[in-house]
Amino acid sequence: MLEAFRNLFRVPELRKKLIFTLAILAIYRLGAHIVVPGVNVAALKTFISTQAGGVFGFVDLFSGGALSQFAIFALGIMPYITATIVMQLLTVIVPKLEQMAKEGEAGQKKMNQWIRYMTVGLALVQSVGYVITFKSNKIITSYDPRTVGLIIVTLVAGTTLIMWLAELITEKGIGNGMSLLIAASIMSRLPIAGLKTASASGPLVLIGVIVLMIVVTGAIVATEVGQRKIPVQYAKRVVGRKVYGGQMTYIPLKINQAGVVPIIFAVSIMMIPSIVYQFLPTNAVMKAVSGAFTPSSWIYMLTYTLLIVVFAYFYTAVTFNPIDISENIQKYGGFIPGVRPGKPTAQYLDNILTRLTLPGSLFLALIALVPSLIFTFLHVEFFKEIGGISILIVVGVALESMRQLESQLHMRNYEGFFSKP
Repeated sequence: MLEAFRNLFRVPELRKKLIFTLAILAIYRLGAHIVVPGVNVAALKTFISTQAGGVFGFVDLFSGGALSQFAIFALGIMPYITATIVMQLLTVIVPKLEQMAKEGEAGQKKMNQWIRYMTVGLALVQSVGYVITFKSNKIITSYDPRTVGLIIVTLVAGTTLIMWLAELITEKGIGNGMSLLIAASIMSRLPIAGLKTASASGPLVLIGVIVLMIVVTGAIVATEVGQRKIPVQYAKRVVGRKVYGGQMTYIPLKINQAGVVPIIFAVSIMMIPSIVYQFLPTNAVMKAVSGAFTPSSWIYMLTYTLLIVVFAYFYTAVTFNPIDISENIQKYGGFIPGVRPGKPTAQYLDNILTRLTLPGSLFLALIALVPSLIFTFLHVEFFKEIGGISILIVVGVALESMRQLESQLHMRNYEGFFSKP
């Protein structure tokens, strides 16, 4: 492992990419500490601390604490994530977008441009929503048009800059820029969570948390790398004097094919009652509904689990189309041993994916709920700051980045992190 890290800095191209990525991450973290003018930061921090399990606590986690300071990056990268997910869903629903996605690089450039426009629009709506919400909590010091306009423009510009930084990392750095920025935001909260836990519960509890984190990380790694390999045999073809095909390959079907998207969708839905409660007049019915959807209630946990399972199946169906896979296999003269080409192959893949998705979605629900349960019943401060989705994201991003570095090292005949060249 240490030798692999040394090899990273022996290759000039990789060394430049790593330094560039670290520099972009440093700029991102700097922007999370530049406060927008006209805000009472002390009142905002008090408000955010009471919303740890709600919408504002979730956004604050993904922005690396920028929201609790109302920094220029307070919106974080959530508008960009939302725009990307919406575009993926529309690609399946709208035939024109589906055709554009199959046009290669030109079509992808058009879709990326639309994602950028959508990100700016979502950032504008979200920033206006913050201004309206914080007005009732006396967080913004002045509500004259000039101050409000400055706050909204600053937040939208901050989100646009984050989007540009993420695309720069993807294009010129190491790993996926959007994922790395999220992981950097979450990891910036780890020292704070550790100190709060040690001061509130003592060092022994912190040691127990670290042990639990190691166990959970191991389980996440095992699930992320776990896959079902579907063998595909290609028939031999003679073209002129050359023989093509005849090799055996496989289709990797992951246990968790949908990643963390089902949790993000489920959290977004579960936050709706809390958001609606803040804008509607308070009455007995609204209090009962809002209380039923607090993270500590069994109704919340059951609904949360069901939503994760449903969205896992939904997003897997969106991102993996067995019919297209079957047609591509048949087009290039391939077949799955023991399965007829065409529709039977598509049905075979769909059945396997359906069986794999259930344990994968239940594992996602378990990872998402366990930290909340520990915080609810044991009052461990660490899991108030860091949830299961945070651990899942950080581990997944680390694995993906390591795989990219591994492939780069193998291309240059260097020993990688997981295996030798």
